Amino acid sequence: MHGVRRHVVNTLSAFYAVLIYGFIFLPVGVLVLFSFQDSRLPIMPFKGPTLKWYEAVLSDSRLTDSMINSFIVAMGSSVVAVLLGFLAAFGLARYVLPARGLQRALLTAPLTVSYLIIGLGLLIMFNAMGVPRSLWTIGIGHVVINTPLCFAIIYSQFGDHQVNIERAAHDLGASEWQTLWLVTAPMMMPSILASFFLALTFSWDEFIISFLLSRFDVTLPVEIWGLLRSGLNPKTNAAGSMVFLISIVLLVLAELLVFRRFNGRVNRK
Repeated sequence: MHGVRRHVVNTLSAFYAVLIYGFIFLPVGVLVLFSFQDSRLPIMPFKGPTLKWYEAVLSDSRLTDSMINSFIVAMGSSVVAVLLGFLAAFGLARYVLPARGLQRALLTAPLTVSYLIIGLGLLIMFNAMGVPRSLWTIGIGHVVINTPLCFAIIYSQFGDHQVNIERAAHDLGASEWQTLWLVTAPMMMPSILASFFLALTFSWDEFIISFLLSRFDVTLPVEIWGLLRSGLNPKTNAAGSMVFLISIVLLVLAELLVFRRFNGRVNRK
């Protein structure tokens, strides 16, 4: 009886897992499938496969330029967001500052605010300051939304067990900055890299702030939105599939470079 019950539970669990993953990945699967459609309309029946739409994307200078813009903005904003998040987390974790709890709440508050509200606020601020919309303003917007995330991830990994190592570095003659960059930062590297890759992924896919704060130089999601205004076609599917592929590559790199190495160290200990 127990074996039958266990078999039923395992079957239902597997069925539930299939439903969940199907619900999540079915739209992406349809997008990727019709990016290989041979006809101009992404509708059934499927005709193909063909790579001509990927060739069309790579030969489109506007799409390739926007892809490069997305990469530049994502890399630059993620580095700045991680740096600011790490310094803020270190300061609040290692020093008794006035209203420390309130400062933590203020730093993480943007995580609960809609990107639309943040984007509109930044747009109004830049217009009032006379700052033209460009890749710089997009990058600033991405720093604003990613810094609280980086702070939350890194701050959660600061613990009392690292304090003794930092004190030992001070006793050996290391200055505060030497201890920070040569001792604390390497110990926190798994969380730093995890927050960096997560910020990179979010920045790469982000649309609302990029749309509001851009003008002539746009990122890839904004360019894809421009293509969608003329209707669905396999070219937009191919561009969207490339965005999805790059996001997956970033996640795989994060797994290989951060989590697997960190788990290996933990297992060796």
